Amino acid sequence: MKLVVVLMLSALPLSCYGGSGCTSLEDVISKSIDPTESKTQYIEDLQQLIPREFTANALKKIKQCFLDLNNETLSNFRVMMDAIFNSRQCASY
Repeated sequence: MKLVVVLMLSALPLSCYGGSGCTSLEDVISKSIDPTESKTQYIEDLQQLIPREFTANALKKIKQCFLDLNNETLSNFRVMMDAIFNSRQCASY
């Protein structure tokens, strides 16, 4: 699971670089860390971003990783994501 989080975080600067203001990425991460959203609903919400079943299965595993976390860890993750999105590097996009 730690590897999944590291890989997601390493992709953030590239996603911010797109100039979209990171809104799409923020939505995906928000859905990922929402403990009330089921894996099925998560996949349905992201269907337009999923090219194949392999990707859907990978996203289900990522969502399960977040569902296994306690609320304190999810809260800390939200704080970290806010710090990244409001950072100097992302603010210019």
